[in-house]
Amino acid sequence: MNFEWLIDYLGESETMAFGGLVLGFMFGIFAQRSQFCLRAAVLEFYQGKFGPKVAIWLLTFSAAVLGTQILLSMGELDISDSRMLASYGSLSGAVIGGVLFGSGMVLARGCGARLLVLAATGNLRALFSGLLFATAAQATLRGIFAPARDEVAGSWLLHDDGGLEALSYLGLGEYAGFYIGLVCAVVAILIGVRSKLKAWGWIGAIGVGSMVVGGWWFTYHMSYQSFEPTQVESMTFTGPSADTLMYFLTPGGAPMDFDVGLVPGVFLGSFLAAILSGTFKLQGFKDGRSMVRYIVGAVFMGVGGMLAGGCAVGAGLTGGSAFSITAWIALASMWAGAGITYFSLDRRAEHAEQALVDAQAAGKLDADAVAVNEHLEKQPVTS
Repeated sequence: MNFEWLIDYLGESETMAFGGLVLGFMFGIFAQRSQFCLRAAVLEFYQGKFGPKVAIWLLTFSAAVLGTQILLSMGELDISDSRMLASYGSLSGAVIGGVLFGSGMVLARGCGARLLVLAATGNLRALFSGLLFATAAQATLRGIFAPARDEVAGSWLLHDDGGLEALSYLGLGEYAGFYIGLVCAVVAILIGVRSKLKAWGWIGAIGVGSMVVGGWWFTYHMSYQSFEPTQVESMTFTGPSADTLMYFLTPGGAPMDFDVGLVPGVFLGSFLAAILSGTFKLQGFKDGRSMVRYIVGAVFMGVGGMLAGGCAVGAGLTGGSAFSITAWIALASMWAGAGITYFSLDRRAEHAEQALVDAQAAGKLDADAVAVNEHLEKQPVTS
């Protein structure tokens, strides 16, 4: 598609930001209406339920993979020069950062993208956590945590001696990515049908995945129509959140580009979807103990996302659709970190709460039940 007319009218950097704004706006609508969330899918998976949350995530993932692989096979997309497939990748950053991010998204009750969507629906906990997430990401990228990030990320590197794209690295055929996406789609459909996934679940999940494909397509076409060097990229929220924060706080602190348009676009789309669906509602913290949990989680995600080279969307969907080796390792590490945190903290609290409910239902609120209640009160608040 020819964007020269838009470039002539707006300018190159403004056109990139406008594209990010439009795609982010649609992403926000689809994510808000479908309640797309990696954390929710991970917890549902570890609880052994395999319900609508898992179906939504798998459907989103398969849509991103299938769309990207189809465009690649048609010659409508080339992502070989993207950051995800750059000259080297950090395996240490992917593992350590992924575990940190996964733990953080359980503690903060949502990944970076989910916090942005929730903040637009009136969730002040998510707004606070999202701002802290962006601040921690900026501190890790260019601030006080940058030396430590360089040290950790540089300790185990995977060099580009044959490609950092997993399918080529493993010697698989050119259509392997398409078949992997197709299998994920079939599994997602089966789980979705069994769990009676609602219409917006189907539409929103496919929509979110399609916006990842749209991001690849838009930035690729801009890369050869723009006179200035343009990065081929798609949806991610760790770096863009930091850049957007600096753009609005410090004049000239960040260039106007796709990332700076993306974050406001997601917020506006989510806000509009919440208003039109009647789901906008102001919510805050219950107490100081819960606030500590969100603070720790937001910092973990900001640091971890920068180390891993992407967030749950950046590594999980964008990097996953490109079959970046480090992105897939980061995604697996996020699942692991989330599982460790869930079983260490929230699962114990759930068991204690259920024991108290059972004791009350049986009319046996004796000394043992009181002890259970005291144990429950000591657990961190998760709402």
